Amino acid sequence: MVNVLEQVSVNEVFSTVHGAVYQNDAARCWVVDFGGKQANFDYRCLLKLRDCLYRIDVEEKLLHHAAAPDVEIIFICACDHTYVLSLLQVINLRELLQGTFVMLELNQIIYNTLYRLPL
Repeated sequence: MVNVLEQVSVNEVFSTVHGAVYQNDAARCWVVDFGGKQANFDYRCLLKLRDCLYRIDVEEKLLHHAAAPDVEIIFICACDHTYVLSLLQVINLRELLQGTFVMLELNQIIYNTLYRLPL
């Protein structure tokens, strides 16, 4: 099986030991490679995924639900992807997306600084 990322030109935005996020300009999407799954998201769906992950109260689940299973099912409307994650995987995916959005903001700051119109 050929890796999808080897077939097209993509740019790595951010990566951790648990996964990576790539930007595919040709398809105008973001490729999230996490947990052995590569999923394409447009920017709106990537924001929805981030917001969904941040609504999960990991600390509360760890402290007060010892008998409950530590599995979260993440399904995003208007997206074709579903994640079934343990709480540790939720933390790891949060870290990946947080780093991705920091890199995007940094890129915008650098661009604005370099190409700012003189006053």
